[in-house]
Amino acid sequence: MASAAEQDEWTRTAGRTGAHSAAAERRPHRYGDPRSVLPCGPEPLGARVGTGPGGAAGTGFALWAGGAEAVEVCLFEGEGPGAQETRYALAERTDGVWHGFLPGVGAGARYGFRVHGRWDPWTGARWNPAKLLLDPYARAVDGEFRLPPEVYGHVRDWPQRQVADTVRDERDSAPFVPKGVVVAEGVPEAADGWLRPGTPWADTVLYELHVKGFTRRHPGVPEELRGTYAGLAHPAAVGYLRELGVTAVELLPVQQFAHEEHLLRRGLRNHWGYNPIGWFAPHAGYAACGTRGEQVGEFRRMVRALHAAGIEVILDVVYNHTAEGGELGPTLSLRGVDNRAHYRLQQDARRYTDVTGCGNTLDAARPAALRLIADSLRYWVTEMGVDGFRFDLAATLARSAGGGVDMAGPFLAVLAQDPVLRRVKLIAEPWDMGPGGYQVGAFPPPWSEWNDRYRDAVRDFWRGAAPDVRELGTRVSGSSDLYEQGGRAPYASVNFVTAHDGFTLRDLVSYERKHNEANGEGNRDGTDDNRSWNCGAEGESGDPRVAALRRRQLRNLLGTLLLSAGVPMLVAGDEMGRTQGGNNNAYCQDNETGWVDWSLLGDPGWAALRALAARLLRLRAAHPALRRRAFFSGRPRVPGGLPDLAWFRTDGAEKAQDDWHEPACTLVFHLSADGAPGGDGPDDGFLAVLHAGHEPADVLLPGPPWAEEYELVVDTSREDQEDEPGTRHPGGTPLAVPPRSLLLLRSKGPGAVPLNGTGPHAG
Repeated sequence: MASAAEQDEWTRTAGRTGAHSAAAERRPHRYGDPRSVLPCGPEPLGARVGTGPGGAAGTGFALWAGGAEAVEVCLFEGEGPGAQETRYALAERTDGVWHGFLPGVGAGARYGFRVHGRWDPWTGARWNPAKLLLDPYARAVDGEFRLPPEVYGHVRDWPQRQVADTVRDERDSAPFVPKGVVVAEGVPEAADGWLRPGTPWADTVLYELHVKGFTRRHPGVPEELRGTYAGLAHPAAVGYLRELGVTAVELLPVQQFAHEEHLLRRGLRNHWGYNPIGWFAPHAGYAACGTRGEQVGEFRRMVRALHAAGIEVILDVVYNHTAEGGELGPTLSLRGVDNRAHYRLQQDARRYTDVTGCGNTLDAARPAALRLIADSLRYWVTEMGVDGFRFDLAATLARSAGGGVDMAGPFLAVLAQDPVLRRVKLIAEPWDMGPGGYQVGAFPPPWSEWNDRYRDAVRDFWRGAAPDVRELGTRVSGSSDLYEQGGRAPYASVNFVTAHDGFTLRDLVSYERKHNEANGEGNRDGTDDNRSWNCGAEGESGDPRVAALRRRQLRNLLGTLLLSAGVPMLVAGDEMGRTQGGNNNAYCQDNETGWVDWSLLGDPGWAALRALAARLLRLRAAHPALRRRAFFSGRPRVPGGLPDLAWFRTDGAEKAQDDWHEPACTLVFHLSADGAPGGDGPDDGFLAVLHAGHEPADVLLPGPPWAEEYELVVDTSREDQEDEPGTRHPGGTPLAVPPRSLLLLRSKGPGAVPLNGTGPHAG
């Protein structure tokens, strides 16, 4: 530990030198008259415009800081380091909430908090009133996060780095941190007038996109709106989504986030946004119309535009950690509000428990942190209109006070009983980096989950790495081994082949190794487990045979995804051949690498891929057999009907249990819509043939009663995908299947058969 004399010497010399410190010393501030702070209630937390005692118009401020000794709300007038700061002590305290009402303060006012208390890092106490803190409940944020030494609660540049986090830094951080913005209440229609699409889970198709990356290069969006909420709301963007046929956008993080110090040093920025600091505020960097609260209205208008087109809005939310990092990170908000009440600390309370890989872990088992999360989620639903959430590293949130993952723990229990949150779509990324963190299949109803076992099975099959078809059969039929036992449905599985992290779909068939040099980390970042195949050449190739094979593989992967039971998730741009040049961790590539390249649609090959995706989505929407509401039973659902699912060998016979253990690269199955839940009446069945072999294969088409004839609907061996092939084939005859191809055939002539076949997990 540094001695008091050493700390004093630092304050007199290095701690008080430099441009940043000089600016902090010159910045004016004053104390407001304590009598001007009127009483108000401790609810709601944050800053809310309203009427105070005696009918005075103003704003009530409330901050939970349970262990603090005093709290000041600080108002700012003017711009830059010379902005005038006025500090008002919040003298009222109720159950750990410090609160007061300031007359005359209205929407657009900028503010922050200073919290006084003990500095005792050895017990986890890190209060430092020299650091201006962002209100955790701020509805809008104005200004950029910078990371000079002044924004650290400890002396960042203390000579003895091993104890640097124990030395309190007395320099003012206000000139270098953004401020919260007072925002007027939402319009009355916000509570119940969102006209939500209400798409059933079984009919949902997710489209993961980045607000900035999706429109930054869109030629149909005006230049001044590209990369913004308004850009995504533009008819050119919304119209594309409707024509493609997706039912929901899953937006990469749009809650206020900060850029990491190591990225800023390299001249990079956090592009994805998985570094949150304000869970109520739309990220200001995506606003076209201003950051003094205007971003809130712009976000709401975006949601309304998407709803009007029948498209739901799902937010990718990051409640597992914050941008404050570990003990050597900056003090921006929660660390200075009440460090011990919000973060998981080790037995040595100087250190943070880190099961996220980001330096700290929010403790969702503690009341203050849990309330913050739940209040934030409700706000986004009731006042911002969103339809659901995908929870980054959801296993972290399910950890109990003891640290283990507990599916009956506080976080999941709170959401399950909440009358607002239990009715929206909830998606878990069901893992984290801590012990016991892999929880695929373990979340309770009504949760759905990202299913990485689906991803791996599909990738392995089409690259020729699967020894048989057992795993693929289980995944394309809904992953009942993971989800059926808990009373869930096939839509508990969010199926994906690619996501924002990892290769794009095009890169998956073009690269076998990651190429992340542009990230500045020596190509050490990003996974090495890509399960990819480059089709014979690493990277872009001028060989027409390689290019043709890659496009065929893309059609195979898209076709498998969109014909599988469960909820498909596409990544924006995959349907048009977007590439990141082999970068499988483009989290810091806020440039052409991370943005959708709309010029690809000018290439007939990529336009045809997009046309296939749209046609497959139309097929899925039109036929109940392709979007299951219940797991397959392998039996008829109506008297005299066909089994809902049947598996076949290539010789036309139904698979027996032993057949699943035979080496195979061809999967054949028949789907029947007879009595399918959600069906509107009789519908055609379908026969799917997935063949990953490098040589052609003959498949005997099942004859009556399965079908009298089959009509070819999709053939991924064809370059032209604008129209259905339309070729008809009699049942009971052989069909020549091209190498590495997926065929979908519509069956004609339903009948009834006894149950003879067995599935990949039958006893």
